Amino acid sequence: MTYYLATPAPEAIDLGFVQLGWFKVLILGIVQGITELLPISSTAHMRIVPSLLGWPDPGSAFSAAMQMASLGAVLSYFWKDIKSLVGGTVRSIADGNYQSRDLQLTLGLIIGTLPLGILGLLLKKTLNAPNSPLRGLVVIGVASIVMSLLLALAEFQGTRERGFGKLTLKDGLLVGVAQALALIPGVSRSGSTLTAGLFLGMEREPAAKFSFLLGLPAVTLAGAIELHALFKAGLDANGWFVLLVGLTSASISAFLAIYGLLRYLENQSTWIFVWYRLAIGLCLIVGSVQGFLH
Repeated sequence: MTYYLATPAPEAIDLGFVQLGWFKVLILGIVQGITELLPISSTAHMRIVPSLLGWPDPGSAFSAAMQMASLGAVLSYFWKDIKSLVGGTVRSIADGNYQSRDLQLTLGLIIGTLPLGILGLLLKKTLNAPNSPLRGLVVIGVASIVMSLLLALAEFQGTRERGFGKLTLKDGLLVGVAQALALIPGVSRSGSTLTAGLFLGMEREPAAKFSFLLGLPAVTLAGAIELHALFKAGLDANGWFVLLVGLTSASISAFLAIYGLLRYLENQSTWIFVWYRLAIGLCLIVGSVQGFLH
């Protein structure tokens, strides 16, 4: 998953997804929704799938707007947890209990967003530039391979002794630093945060849950910025319909991806994602060099 925290001028927005039509966008929405929340990089898949099918690139605006789909999926799936966490935080502040677990965890989730925002501001010109070097296929491939190796190392070294109830403000900050790396296409936000969580001794399933919740502030901001930009760009009724189809399919697939990942990590390791990311990275590099991926 790659964040888009800054938007270029309206005339520079790539609206390529409109020309694809609703059916192709429906398919890409499913791909985006699944890969956005699994630790396998949605950016890599949104480059590979259209290329293999002979479709044009849907554009960065599509990928950024699709973040609202993952937002909806996370909110609906974890609604009870979020409601409980917010309620506990408010009660803790009212009672002056500033050491409560709910307040500490909420502060950790908020503070964990800061590294992403700071790095996003520093890199926004490079990330948004036409033909940005950071969005090249080789860069995405290398990033995917590096993250697969780091995830493998986390599987070896992680103690997996800490559940969700033991997470703190410090965890939010450290995992937030890892989240900021998701600005580099191919890193994957869920991949980098899950890896960081395992390095910090978290159990696999709580680490994934923490990753999803940590992304809420940034996903909300990034998605809202992109939707506002599309309004300013003058997207017509057909364009909004096509986008809505993509958002709907992405929301459903993202919800199922959350359910599947959490159930899987209850009893299984992340090695399947290690090998998959390694294969995807090699595919991107070889495909770029050989010319069958563009």
